[in-house]
Amino acid sequence: MGAVSVKNITVTPLRAIETEGGNVLHGMKHTDEGCCGFGEAYFSYITLGAIKAWKRHTRMTMNLIVPAGRVKFVFCSITGAGFQEFRIEEIGADRYARITVPPGIWFGFKGLESPQSLVLNIGSIAHDPAEVERLKINEIEYLWG
Repeated sequence: MGAVSVKNITVTPLRAIETEGGNVLHGMKHTDEGCCGFGEAYFSYITLGAIKAWKRHTRMTMNLIVPAGRVKFVFCSITGAGFQEFRIEEIGADRYARITVPPGIWFGFKGLESPQSLVLNIGSIAHDPAEVERLKINEIEYLWG
């Protein structure tokens, strides 16, 4: 895992097509930038004010989408000298987008809508607990507010 920075994250606006009876929300096509294979797709709920942090994938590229609610994502790259560089992105129904995150970036997220928000990750590989690293919330200096 070479040098990786929060600058390597991309945010892609997605289409929400209004239809009678309920909207159609685009997620990802195999031809989209950021699509680097398919391992699995999984959903995670997060309640208002809850924080899930910190995690880093060593091989998985994540494609994060919030089709319902609103979520604040905080990404952190750490240099060998311990310098922490942050990038914050909020996405959800009112800013419908996909965040593509390469391996090697620490991340956490906070629910911003009541009662809960829904996060979809379209991962480049299937879940493998051996490729995930975790830190306690206080091991990265970020004030969640």
